[in-house]
Amino acid sequence: MSFGKNLQYLRQLSANMTQEALAEKLGVSRQTVSKWEMDAAKPEMDKALELCKVFNCSLDHLFREEMDKRSSAYTNLRVEEVPGFRYVEHTVISATPEDDALDRIFKYAKENGIDRPKVIGWDFPKLSVEQINVYKMHGYTAAWILPEGAAPEGLEAREQPGHLYAAIHIERPFDNPFATIPGAYHTLGDYMRTNGLAHVENEVIPCFETAGDSMDVYLACK
Repeated sequence: MSFGKNLQYLRQLSANMTQEALAEKLGVSRQTVSKWEMDAAKPEMDKALELCKVFNCSLDHLFREEMDKRSSAYTNLRVEEVPGFRYVEHTVISATPEDDALDRIFKYAKENGIDRPKVIGWDFPKLSVEQINVYKMHGYTAAWILPEGAAPEGLEAREQPGHLYAAIHIERPFDNPFATIPGAYHTLGDYMRTNGLAHVENEVIPCFETAGDSMDVYLACK
C-alpha cells in the first residue's frame, strides 16, 4: 500500500481538489502535499488526523490500505439526479441467476413490442443461509424501465421516485467482471464517504447496474 497514492486518490475524489487547496486547508505548503503524495515524507500525527477529517476516512484507511481500486475502464464519476420511472422486475435465485433474469425481462419487453428496452439489474439480498452456504446460490433481479404510457398486461408495474445517485461508467465491464464491477462499487463508496454522501437503502432501489456491453453503476445517496 502507499500513503501517497491513497492521498492522491482521495484528493481526486473530492472534486479534483488541487494540492494548493488541500495545503491551504491544512496550513502547509503545496510542496509539502506534493512530498506526501510522492511518499517522500509523511505527515505529523496532527496533520494526519486533519487529513482524516477532510476526507472522512480513518487512519487505517489512509496508511494501511490500498484504497484506489479504479480501473482504466472507469469514467464519468458523478452525482446524478435520476428521474422517477416505472418498471417491472423478475428475480432468479440460482448458482448463475443473472442471464436467466435478464433473458426473462428482455422476453417481457419483446412480447410487448419493445425490441431495445432499457434494462437495469441488482443483486437480490434476501437469501437463506442454506441457499448461500450449502447450495452456493445467489439472487439477481432484472428490471425493464417502462416507456411512458406502457402498461404490459399481466405484469405488476412498480414505481421509483426521482432520487439522487452517485454513479460511474464502465467500459467493457465483462473483460474482468469479478474485479471491475466490485471495484466500481468500491470507488463509489469511497467517493460518497469522501464527499459526505450517505447511502440510502429504503424507499428507492439502493443500487443498480445498467445492462449492455458498457455499464453504469448507481448507488442511492443523500
